[in-house]
Amino acid sequence: MVNRELRAKEGVPGKYEILPREFFFKDTMTVAKELLGKYLIKKEKNYYISGRIVETEAYLGDNDPACHAYRSITPRNSVMFEDGGKIYVYFIYGNYYCFNIVTERKGSGSAVLIRAVEPYSGLNYMKKRRPEVRSVYDLTNGPAKFCLAFGIDRRYNGMKLNNGNFFIVKNPSAERINIVITRRIGLKEGADYPYRFFIKNNPFVSNHRLNKEIISEIIV
Repeated sequence: MVNRELRAKEGVPGKYEILPREFFFKDTMTVAKELLGKYLIKKEKNYYISGRIVETEAYLGDNDPACHAYRSITPRNSVMFEDGGKIYVYFIYGNYYCFNIVTERKGSGSAVLIRAVEPYSGLNYMKKRRPEVRSVYDLTNGPAKFCLAFGIDRRYNGMKLNNGNFFIVKNPSAERINIVITRRIGLKEGADYPYRFFIKNNPFVSNHRLNKEIISEIIV
């Protein structure tokens, strides 16, 4: 574990603890739940933007027909077969990116999709990247929206977390959170799998109209 201290003007908590790489070696479902409430920080040229992770989805290698690694290794999904703690960015709908974190050990082909974050710092920079957005609640409440606001694209694919541009840190408070478990969103295969997790009643979670389809809740 690494403790760091940043000046207040840099826009992140004064003291924080970076998650060790071993955190991402755990099983994917556990990582998807335990990432909730953590802060994802991106270093830009001379400032930081950050957000609290409020929604995730798990994708479980060859046991999950919705996972990109389900059938075989390809040039597109090869980073998913690396050790946990790497970034997997893919392009969808010809215009958008999605940000995932590889989990478990080499060969697993599993990852956690970051579906939504609650903006914490660098809000003005996020708004510049999404000038058409009128409400702060619509800036990062979806995987593509989050990537647009944070300036995430294929350049970051294969990069290690906590190694320069991106790092994830613990919530400095001892906050306990209610986690809601539902089916995943927008899939043709594996849509019934209860692999979507979000913080209950958080206004930055995506697709509120679907959040009534609750399968279960847990407190961590």
